[in-house]
Amino acid sequence: MLRYAARRLLFSIPTLLVISFIVFALLDLAPNDPTAQLPLTIPPETRQAIRESLGLGQPFHVRYFKWLTQFMIHEPLNLAERMWGVEIGDSEGRLRVRSWSTRAPVVDLIAARLPQTLTVVGVSYLVAVLIAVPVGVFSAYRQYSIFDHVGTFVTTVGFSVPTFFTGTVLIVVFSATLGWLPSIYDTTHRVTDFDSFVYQVRQMVMPVMVLGLYNAAQLSRFTRSAVLDNLNQEYVRTARAKGLTEPVVILVHVLRNSMIPVVTVIALGLPSTFAGAIITEQIFRINGVGQLLIGAIESADIPTVQTVTFIFAVLIVGFNLVADLLYGVLDPRIRYD
Repeated sequence: MLRYAARRLLFSIPTLLVISFIVFALLDLAPNDPTAQLPLTIPPETRQAIRESLGLGQPFHVRYFKWLTQFMIHEPLNLAERMWGVEIGDSEGRLRVRSWSTRAPVVDLIAARLPQTLTVVGVSYLVAVLIAVPVGVFSAYRQYSIFDHVGTFVTTVGFSVPTFFTGTVLIVVFSATLGWLPSIYDTTHRVTDFDSFVYQVRQMVMPVMVLGLYNAAQLSRFTRSAVLDNLNQEYVRTARAKGLTEPVVILVHVLRNSMIPVVTVIALGLPSTFAGAIITEQIFRINGVGQLLIGAIESADIPTVQTVTFIFAVLIVGFNLVADLLYGVLDPRIRYD
């Protein structure tokens, strides 16, 4: 498996290079000017000097390789330095992609906001998996029962209703009407005692519910379909004929084989949850990576948009590899030799 993982990582490098080129080229072709927000009294020669200081006077291939070198070599190391206190990187910051709007290194902006996004997205996805798998398995086992019909209706509604509508409804009900939960996520809040922990849980409830229920609706439908496909297989009838109990048949035999397609959906759905969190962060004013991306798009901050978009691409490729490796754990017939 280690050789397979190493081989897949090597194959991922050209994929990410192609993705990085497409992302950089498309955003570079966008008609954006970093000096457009400056006062009109600034002379044209000063504007041109600012553009050249940002590297816009260089050819396309030079700017692309400089951006790729900065991102691939320095910024991941500096991200570790910012988040875990590791002393790595160029202290002078010569090899760092900088934001056009704030002039700050893009990796510093991401490192400051990433913990908030990881907290909300991670907890919401964990809640989604813990809800979706049991509901999907029981719905398939009790096909056409009242629980199955109710679960089908709820998951269909949950998957069809957009997150911005669900978030707004929750704010109106639990914040404006009942006053139980805060409508704005305080990113400066720090957990120091039990009361601060309770407040942290209260302000996370609605964002986690919005993302968790939306993802749970999709995952439960996939789980139900996968379990139904395996319930009528011959190995299930053989296991029952051997006298195995229903919990053993369902949880050991059926669920393990059914999890192979579900793992794919779970692994590939996590990066898309980061993209879906952009809307949720806007609704609850979470100062995360999604809000950083929206602000960068509004201010035509191309380096920030390029970097955040490429990070999403890296997440998709990485979790795709994780899903492939988990296949061998779930199904012993799959070999990577």
